[in-house]
Amino acid sequence: MKTLAVYNLKGGVGKTAASVNLAYLASQSGLRTLLWDLDPQGAASWYLQANTEEIPDKSMWRAGADIEGQIQSTAYDKLHLLPADLHTRHLDTWLRKDGARDALLQRLKPVNRRYDLVVLDCPPSLSHLADNVFTASDLVLVPTVPTHLSLRALKTVIDYYEAEGYPRNTLKPFYSMADRRRLLHRMLIEQPPKMIKDVAKTVIPYASAVERMGEHRAPLEVFESYGYAAEAYRDLWKEVNAALKKT
Repeated sequence: MKTLAVYNLKGGVGKTAASVNLAYLASQSGLRTLLWDLDPQGAASWYLQANTEEIPDKSMWRAGADIEGQIQSTAYDKLHLLPADLHTRHLDTWLRKDGARDALLQRLKPVNRRYDLVVLDCPPSLSHLADNVFTASDLVLVPTVPTHLSLRALKTVIDYYEAEGYPRNTLKPFYSMADRRRLLHRMLIEQPPKMIKDVAKTVIPYASAVERMGEHRAPLEVFESYGYAAEAYRDLWKEVNAALKKT
């Protein structure tokens, strides 16, 4: 089983859209996929129409807890969901009680044989939860809007990674919500700063189709597979899948 995290210290960069679309594409490629929503906003859960009466709570973080019993099916074959709601805001506190940075990794062990891929939709924070995400993940995707403020947040994450001894090659930035009509966006895409020379080739555009995921409460591929944004996510999935196979 591989674990893919979609993470950034900064909010509003397209983490949840990427998580949902990549998890869907992974499942449709034949991989048994679990999307774990770790964000108290519960946006990924909402997109996938989770049963909000069966949201996991603190009990799931106790030793020997039945994580499999908390998993929900979705409308899509091979795609399952561990949902979130506002109670998930306490997740960092619950994890700190374990003390170790591998508590999340340990919780994933019971589903190791059930799934081929786990996708973690992460909240925007640099916390004990983030440390657990970094420890558990084979690849950490960092959606980054081509602006200086977003790049500054990425630099903070890169510096933290290096300071804490996490392997830099597991951190993979990609440009998200990009608008090539804007000079700054176009310049940063065509000439990436040295710190992100390993940025993914695929650029996810700023597109109204992505915003309509909220209208349809579905992955982009389900309702507008012919569009440029859907094509970009397909290309990104190809890059991500190839990178995961190398880990």
